[in-house]
Amino acid sequence: MTPTTLITGGAGFIGSHLCERLVDSGHEVLCVDNFYTGSKDNIRHLVGHKRFELIRHDVWLPLYVEVDRIYNLACPASPIHYQNDPVSTTKTSVLGAINMLGLAKRRRARILQASTSEVYGDPKLHPQPESYWGHVNPIGPRSCYDEGKRCAETLFFDYHRQNGVDIRVVRLFNTYGPRMHPRDGRVVSNFIVQALSGEPLTLYGDGSQSRSFCYVDDLVDGLVGMMDQDSEIGPMNLGNPVEFTIRQLAEEVLRLTGSKSPLEFRPLPQDDPVQRQPDISLARATLGWTPKVALEDGLKETIAYFRKTLAL
Repeated sequence: MTPTTLITGGAGFIGSHLCERLVDSGHEVLCVDNFYTGSKDNIRHLVGHKRFELIRHDVWLPLYVEVDRIYNLACPASPIHYQNDPVSTTKTSVLGAINMLGLAKRRRARILQASTSEVYGDPKLHPQPESYWGHVNPIGPRSCYDEGKRCAETLFFDYHRQNGVDIRVVRLFNTYGPRMHPRDGRVVSNFIVQALSGEPLTLYGDGSQSRSFCYVDDLVDGLVGMMDQDSEIGPMNLGNPVEFTIRQLAEEVLRLTGSKSPLEFRPLPQDDPVQRQPDISLARATLGWTPKVALEDGLKETIAYFRKTLAL
């Protein structure tokens, strides 16, 4: 029997790649998005496919559909977007989780929550294992996203313990690739757009803070693998454990684009994490999952996408 899969935030950067993967593998896919940060361009090639359906809907509101599996990806994920309307960001995380968990409970559907490495805050433990509780400011400018996602995790585990809902929870680390929004404020898209436009690459602090960048195809492999296995509910880190400083990333983008853009240093934003690197031992052991795409190769694909879409 062909499973019917709901993907909230399905027109977003990651969601659109997941929609494509599942349609190609035979799923009936119901894509739900309010288009706050998602784009119809991301899923335009799927519209009209016999196994794909698009619904414009906000997860703040209940949704009554007949599905077998749910991927809950709905939430602005870049600082510019989630800080633009922080109340809406928190409501999307919390009310969205409640509504999707209610649907999963009614339908006895398996549901996966796309949580985030931001639940670790500015970590005091490096790299970050799933057992680490984090170091998060509950009242800062990033709290709408950090604490919203932490509360969503709480709801998932309480629905599991109290109502027997079949949950999966993953924590995503710095994903990048084609279909990123060119003005989403994330470091990879920022640097590429700036380099292709001949603008200065803006680094915050001295550029020594580190991140671990996971190409979107690898991330989708992890999401599908987590949903399809029966032994682990999570939380589970999904990210590339290879660590780079922000300055190293900037220099690599300049090299691959051939840009002569200078580096411009600005003050570090409040609560910006100094280090971010996942411990993926659990994903390796449970899913046999390890990212395969090297940063250079992933950046080449992402740069080609931005050259084409921005005509740069």
